[in-house]
Amino acid sequence: MVGQSASLERSISPPPARRARKAHTEQSQREQVAPVYPDQQPSQRPSLAAIEAGQVVIDDHLAYFSIHLQAAYRDTGTLQPLLPRLSIREFADLYRRNLNPHGHHFVVHQHDHPISGVHYDLRLQFSQTSTISFAIPYGLPGNAKSSRPNRMAIETRVHNLWNNLIESASRATGSLLIWDTGEYEVLAYREAKKMSTTDDESSDPDNIDVLPPSSQNERLFAAFQDKHIRLRLHGRRLPTGYTISLRLPRNNYQGQVRDPARKRQKIRRRSVPTPRAESTDSETEDMVEEQLNEDAANASDSDEDASIRMNNAYTGATNTIGSVHQRHWFLSLDKKNSALSEPFFVMGRDVERSIVTGRTADDVLNDEGVTRFIGRKMWRPITE
Repeated sequence: MVGQSASLERSISPPPARRARKAHTEQSQREQVAPVYPDQQPSQRPSLAAIEAGQVVIDDHLAYFSIHLQAAYRDTGTLQPLLPRLSIREFADLYRRNLNPHGHHFVVHQHDHPISGVHYDLRLQFSQTSTISFAIPYGLPGNAKSSRPNRMAIETRVHNLWNNLIESASRATGSLLIWDTGEYEVLAYREAKKMSTTDDESSDPDNIDVLPPSSQNERLFAAFQDKHIRLRLHGRRLPTGYTISLRLPRNNYQGQVRDPARKRQKIRRRSVPTPRAESTDSETEDMVEEQLNEDAANASDSDEDASIRMNNAYTGATNTIGSVHQRHWFLSLDKKNSALSEPFFVMGRDVERSIVTGRTADDVLNDEGVTRFIGRKMWRPITE
């Protein structure tokens, strides 16, 4: 999940203002709405940190972030000539096309968090204003012959749709870049009556059925309630027809109720145990993966107030879909329907670049003036 700025501690449900102060408060809030114009100088625009923190409300997120990302553009022709790119115009058209009650926008963010480390956040639009979010510690699977074909996808907070536009960095939250973005399609997920239901099974593509006519986000809403989602992601980086399945195990329907991270840091701050001599490499990998899964799930905990935790939604977003924080879903590659001609591997913060700006994680940190950032070193890609 994408970590948020510390200033998101501001309550989304402030106590009612006294009548004598109410008019003044409303006027002050209106004065914080900042217009965005293409010809504005950088010094005239509100800061990215202030917008993310909710300290400044802007009237056009798309215009603001389009200008911001255009200024950060990198030419990757010689560095990674095969890197798929999305122009700023295409990026803006994609978002504008989905800025409605039936939009079906998605983004995969690479997030290098100082505590939880590198993980990838899949965000799916379910309403005009909001997205559900899954933290995937190792990124999306791209190898049909992998010995580790499955992933854990952990529900995090419901985000604002405009968060899908962000590339940012700070010492507190690390770097965030757009790994891929596009539109999703929900396919039917119907399990056969006699089909076994082990936790690591891959979905059977023969069970794809025809869905009744409806918008994609309505299908997502229904599939989410059914706890089985078959998702085709039409992005710029992902291969054509790329399809995954998400399934919520029955023993995780209620999610995990946890106290704020800041109240139990001493309990959670543990190192991965040193394996005994008889431990296998596989057992060691399992211990590391379990720790990374937990840390990715908790990346958003430390800077949140009680209202955000209660609603599982950040300021401005609405959790009408019923997302539950830290529920662990099983994510698998739909091999037949993806029909990958060749595998792809998610290689992490030192290799991966934004498809919009062409930046690496270090580029984003440098552009935002972040110095002395210390990232977590445990992460490694799944290539086997």
